[in-house]
Amino acid sequence: MFIRLPLILRTEWRNLRKRLRSQFVTITFRGGFVGRLGLAVGIGLYLLWLWRPEHQVRLHTENFFHAIDGRNWETVADFIGVDYRDQWDNDRARVLERMREGFLWVRGSSITALDAAVQVETPRAIWIGKIMVYSSDDGVMEMLDERVNRLPAPFELKWRRVSGKPWDWKLVRVSNPAFQIPADAY
Repeated sequence: MFIRLPLILRTEWRNLRKRLRSQFVTITFRGGFVGRLGLAVGIGLYLLWLWRPEHQVRLHTENFFHAIDGRNWETVADFIGVDYRDQWDNDRARVLERMREGFLWVRGSSITALDAAVQVETPRAIWIGKIMVYSSDDGVMEMLDERVNRLPAPFELKWRRVSGKPWDWKLVRVSNPAFQIPADAY
């Protein structure tokens, strides 16, 4: 009895190993090469899609709006190019100062874009879309509705590709002919 038990256990162990071995798929060199090549092609196609200028400008605009919403002024400054100049004659430093001052009064803000389109003229691109700014403060929301959200013309954000890197875009101009900054705001 004691002699047969180890013999039975050894036999069952061998059968179990054989069954497990038969369930594994052996990978040949050619199979591994083809698999890795397919993975590399898939990653390459994804990066080509991701780094398209139109897609990058959309992502940069979205992230720019999120940075403003989050009051992350260092990130906002990183999006704005050193050669920034808008239709209201603000340069980079002045527009950052104005955004900080203006968004002090806008509690719980959210910036969304409607009907956005991107026109690419390498190395420049223009993002065109209606910008809606929301606030959790009702008094501020009335003013935003009046001055920003009801504008008939869309905003134009002009981006410039700074280097050969496909993700290196900077904002160089913002314009909207219907949006006027009151003289007492200067």
